[in-house]
Amino acid sequence: MSTAQTGHAPALEGELLLDAWRAMLRSRVCDQRCFSLQRQGRLGVFSPVNGEEAAVVGSAWALDPARDWVVPQYRELPAMLRQGYRLEQALHYYRGHPAGSRMDPGVRLLPYQISLAAQMPHAVGLGWGLRHQGSDAVVCVYFGDGASSEGDAHESLNLAGVRRAPVVFVLKNNGWAISTPVRRQTAAPSFAARAEGYGIAGERVDGNDLFAVYEACSRAVARARAGEGPTLVEAVTYRMGPHNTADDPTRYVDPVELEEHRAHDPIERVRRHLRAEGLIDEASEERLVDELTAEFDAAMAEVEAAEPPGSEALFDHVYGTPTQRLERQRREAGP
Repeated sequence: MSTAQTGHAPALEGELLLDAWRAMLRSRVCDQRCFSLQRQGRLGVFSPVNGEEAAVVGSAWALDPARDWVVPQYRELPAMLRQGYRLEQALHYYRGHPAGSRMDPGVRLLPYQISLAAQMPHAVGLGWGLRHQGSDAVVCVYFGDGASSEGDAHESLNLAGVRRAPVVFVLKNNGWAISTPVRRQTAAPSFAARAEGYGIAGERVDGNDLFAVYEACSRAVARARAGEGPTLVEAVTYRMGPHNTADDPTRYVDPVELEEHRAHDPIERVRRHLRAEGLIDEASEERLVDELTAEFDAAMAEVEAAEPPGSEALFDHVYGTPTQRLERQRREAGP
């Protein structure tokens, strides 16, 4: 039977697991290369995924990109690539090119959102709309512990509960809202505990365990697809790098605490499992990293060779059918 017939996601094993492993390594390669390129002045501000790969990949792999939607914040590149976003588009985005925010036809993905939690009402509206259309599609929206304190987060979770919208809220609790620790974000025993107040399902999971995240999100997707409403999944992880390339975490992160969390690196945990199963070895991993690095460098070369956008790009992709006012502004802006 297919996934749709059984209501259950396939087990995270075989080619599906190796594909997830590849995505985690690609994410780490992108982090390293983008960080270096930003320091060279070739990219703008970049937010690494470092330490959160299992939370992002495990949840994304519970979705069906052919029908489900992803609504990101700004630290979910692996999930976006899974949906069909292209690496070249991401690099355009980090260089300030509007092409980075335009989705290809058929890609079920909203653009990056920098304003904290501002994407969450959109996710609920999208899920609610899909349900009214008779679709069994699910919307997965990502946000962090800091974003959970925003009004948009509470309003979205409440509305999703009232309307039984098919939304999976993935709250990545990485320990920090820039430099604000979790203990200053909430007095609740966990973020998942808030779900009860919204009248929805809630689950707290080890966000550094790829398999645990995948299973928790698969259950959430199955509930949403069956019409049972939203789920708040708190993936407890740790941000092992800076908030972004403009941040200096050495000013507020205890180095001892950081090293303790490095012992739970999600990539290392998957690596140990795959090696124990005989699915990878050191040589095969090195070949894959080389391949992913070459893939990244080729994408970057293509992006740097592209013509920079002119002023006319300000008016493209604003409306499906441009308004008279927009067309007048385009003419006034000139060539």
